[in-house]
Amino acid sequence: MKIDTLTPNNSILKELGKRLSRVRKQQHFSQDRLAEQAGIGVATLRRIEDGQDSQLGSWLKILKALQLTSSIDSLLPETFNSPMAEVLAEKGARYKRSSPAEASTWEDEGA
Repeated sequence: MKIDTLTPNNSILKELGKRLSRVRKQQHFSQDRLAEQAGIGVATLRRIEDGQDSQLGSWLKILKALQLTSSIDSLLPETFNSPMAEVLAEKGARYKRSSPAEASTWEDEGA
């Protein structure tokens, strides 16, 4: 399922729970073992995998136990440039490069 701005929160939670369950199984973790490794209760892990609301701190512990810390960093990157910010920065750089004072010299100015 593709998650976008129109996806309801409860659907996002269910999808993330399914994805977590799939990753846990691929890494050969039982719910009991992953909960223990993450330092959370098994009931908490079950609620998360069932798509129920949970605390971000629990997610962080789980992702660290699964060695998915890069996923944490990509959730909210340290630096983020919106497409509009990139276009404006490019325009500004282009304007500076083509500045009339720098771009041309008069013939009588000499070299």
